[in-house]
Amino acid sequence: MSSKSKVYFFFEKRGVTLNDRSQLKAFIEFIFKSEKTELESINYIFCSDERLLEINKRFLKHNFYTDIISFDLSENSGVCAEVYISADRVKENAKSLNTSFKSELHRVIFHGVLHLCGYSDKTRAEKKRIRIKEDLYLRKYQG
Repeated sequence: MSSKSKVYFFFEKRGVTLNDRSQLKAFIEFIFKSEKTELESINYIFCSDERLLEINKRFLKHNFYTDIISFDLSENSGVCAEVYISADRVKENAKSLNTSFKSELHRVIFHGVLHLCGYSDKTRAEKKRIRIKEDLYLRKYQG
């Protein structure tokens, strides 16, 4: 098995720092393993509210701000995906939820993984289920 990471980070938006990148990449891969989902590769693109709004309108026909959009580009058995995260929205959400930017950023990153592992958040029950999983992985990751 290759020790090369299958997780990549790209920064369109300045001001986003991930100090623990290799640890975070390893943990993202751990979540996929825990959820029994094979990972081929995943690209995280950190961008602005305006960029994510543009993507939301163009590809999903939604005219509203969001913190994350995941695109599953898989063609084989393993997940191949692009995940766009609005650093602006994460910052706003962290403020309104009275939590740190880092913690909220990790929640959103893990949320994207869970979507790619088959979790949905359309209904109240699904939202509760995905939130429980987010909390579980946040606790495991932050010790």
